[in-house]
This record gives sequence, structure tokens and C-alpha cells, in this order.
Amino acid sequence: MVAEARVRDIDGRLRQVRASAPTAAAARAHLLERIRERPAMPSAGALRPTSSFADLADLWLADLERRDLAPSTKENYRTCLRLHVRLGFKHYALAEVTTGRVDWFLAGQAAVSPSRAGQARTLLNLLFGFALRHDAIARNPVEGTSPLRAAKKAPRALTLDQIAAIRRAGAQWRTQPGLPGPRPDGQVRDIVEVLLGTAMRPGEVLALRPRDLEDRPGGLIASVTGTVVQHAGTGVRRQDRPKTDASLRRIAVPEFAAEVLRRRLAGLGPEDRDRTIFANRGGGPLSPYNVRRTFREFLVLAGLAGSGISLRWYRRTGATVIARSAGTAAAATFLGHSSTVITEGHYIEPDRSVDRTPAGHLDRTLRPDRPDGSLLAAGPVLGEQDLLEADDQESAGDALE
Repeated sequence: MVAEARVRDIDGRLRQVRASAPTAAAARAHLLERIRERPAMPSAGALRPTSSFADLADLWLADLERRDLAPSTKENYRTCLRLHVRLGFKHYALAEVTTGRVDWFLAGQAAVSPSRAGQARTLLNLLFGFALRHDAIARNPVEGTSPLRAAKKAPRALTLDQIAAIRRAGAQWRTQPGLPGPRPDGQVRDIVEVLLGTAMRPGEVLALRPRDLEDRPGGLIASVTGTVVQHAGTGVRRQDRPKTDASLRRIAVPEFAAEVLRRRLAGLGPEDRDRTIFANRGGGPLSPYNVRRTFREFLVLAGLAGSGISLRWYRRTGATVIARSAGTAAAATFLGHSSTVITEGHYIEPDRSVDRTPAGHLDRTLRPDRPDGSLLAAGPVLGEQDLLEADDQESAGDALE
């Protein structure tokens, strides 16, 4: 008996495969054996469609350790996987995870927190991209899920009154006589001033070392070369790289913030060149958690509890001032962003002031009493014709609706 089949080989071409044996069953068995022995795409075989999601997660975590990512980024991925994503898919095989199931899971996460849903989507995309590269699935089920929608909040900058109130609160915090515990050392108050003057991320200010500052005749220059991170199990440490490559930068420090840094430097010796300027009693970096907790006490003392103000608002305030004075490109460079999209979308408060200049020109030219026709009599300006044509096209579209 002869059994035969057409098989697509590794080069993509279909070929006929035959096998013979005394019986039909034996011929089919021989045929299957010959098919299995043909060259196939190379594969480690670690993942298959029948593999569990837990297997995928474990292999991806092992691969994560070999990737060139910031330790804080890796820790965030591990935390999201452990607390949310693994729990949602631990009972599924990879072939059972469909786009619909991922969409349902993300909708549940979004109901709790849009931010959590966004993190989960990013992580799932990385996980199933890994499975796709290992030929364990035919397509990434994250593709095609519903867009995550969140109410977009316009960035807000601090007002001068809020800045002054927090400054007063920082100066008065725990200065009352008779309070138990050590007197405040003013570090958080000074950190707030440096944040205001540099628009750095809080972790970047906490990571500043004497070696990162250069006092020139024209003023103080700060180099952003790292950040301070804090994770359960590893404690507080200075990470020798900031959030992104674009975050590596040198910036000029305004004089009010430079005075704070110079005063801090005056208390340090040459042997302290590599320690952080803002440090705990043991000489190590300050805890970001403790700094935020103290700042919240400043807000209470300033009458701003419940205002939503955080240390991040100082970065937004700096971005807003620079953007309105020098443009968004200058603000993005100062903040260490790779493009102006993030700066404009998340850090610069929208300018809601109204320019009265156009209204003045319209009134002078078109008023019923002694109108001035000089602008209409002048020749067209550059781009005027394109603007008018675009407006005509838009009007034509409105007429069709």
C-alpha cells in the first residue's frame, strides 16, 4: 500500500511525499515519520500553542534580565506582571488567549485605573510579541483590542501664590518649640527650590552629586547623569542612568536655585564628591517616599491639602515658563524629552490668554465709523492664498453635510 501527501517545505514550496508499507495503516505511519524527518524551521521548542501563559511569563522574565533596560523599568514590569497580568491569564494556554479575552481583561483594568490598563497593555504586547517571535502563536492577540480611553487632563502649573505659600510652609515646618524628634535639616525645602529652578524629575534632583555641578563665571551648570530609585527589597539607591537617553543633559541653573546648591556644597568636603548632595544621616541617597511625605505635610501647612499638587507640578511649572518665553522646543530640550509631543501633552499648561491684537485690526479696518482700509488695500502676505483656499474647501465640505 502507498500513502502520499503534499508538504510545504522550509523553502515554501509544496512537494509530494510518498511512503509504502504492507498495510494502509503502516503506510500512513511511515508517511508521518518521513514528514517529521524533513527539515523544518529552527525552533528552541520552549514555547508552543499548548504552552501555558505561566510558561511564557517565566521565559520572558528570564529574557528581561538580559535586556539593556533601566533597573527601575525592569522592576515595574515585574510588579505589573505579578500583581495584575499573570493573575488574569494564569489558567490559559497561549492558543486560548484571544483578542476578545485580552480586550475584556484590559476593560476591567481600565475600570480600576486607566494608568494600570495602559501598563498592562504594554506588558501584554511585549509578552505576546515574545511568543510570536518563538512561533508559539500565529498573531499577537493584543493587536485589535479597543483603544484605551482616559479623560485627558490639561497640565497645570503652579501659581506664584501657591509657590509662595509652599515656600513659607517649608520654612515653618516643625519649627515650633517643644516638638519631639530632631529639628528639620531643611533638605526637602531646598529640594523644592532646586526642582523649581531646574524642572528636573524629583529622582534626578536627589541623584545630584558635587561632581555633577560646575560653577562657572557665567553661573552654575548641572549635569543630569542619574536618578534615585526605591524598590521593595532593594532599598534606595542611585541609578547611574536617568529615565531615558535624552534625559542625559547639562542645564544652566537659575541663581535662586544655584544659591541653594552652593550652600549645600559648602558643607561637603573633597571626599564627598561622589555622594549625593541630598543625603540621609548615613550618607546615602534620600528616600523619594520620605521626601514626598514631607512635601505633603508642607501642603497641609500651606492650606493646599487636597489641591492635587505634587512634586511633579514643579517640573510642569518650569516647562510652562520656558515654553512661553523660548518655545516648546527649548522646553523639551531643558526637560530632557526626545520630542515636543510629550512636553506639550503632559507638562506645559495651555495658554488661555486671549490676544487682543486681531480684534484691534478688525475694529480699525471694518468699523462703521471712519474705517481704515489700508490693510485691505495692501498686497497679500505670504501664505494668504493657501489659507483662503483651505477655508473655501472647508466651507464646501460643510455645505455637503
